[in-house]
Amino acid sequence: MPDADLKWNEERQAHDYGAIDWDEFWRVVNGDGPCNKERLATRVKAHDDGAWVREAALAYAEKQKARAQKQAA
Repeated sequence: MPDADLKWNEERQAHDYGAIDWDEFWRVVNGDGPCNKERLATRVKAHDDGAWVREAALAYAEKQKARAQKQAA
């Protein structure tokens, strides 16, 4: 989140910034951040949208296994 105290310090040639809210920091790290729900929803959608690829790959592998077993017999 924006830091109201963030500013360039010409004398030090570095940024000055406010105190870090460590409770907020660790909440975000542990998944309670503003983008976490969106990130998780995107991952779930990608997984769901890719189901057909996983199913097709499994079907192809089973078909190849059946062919190999038939040829070995």
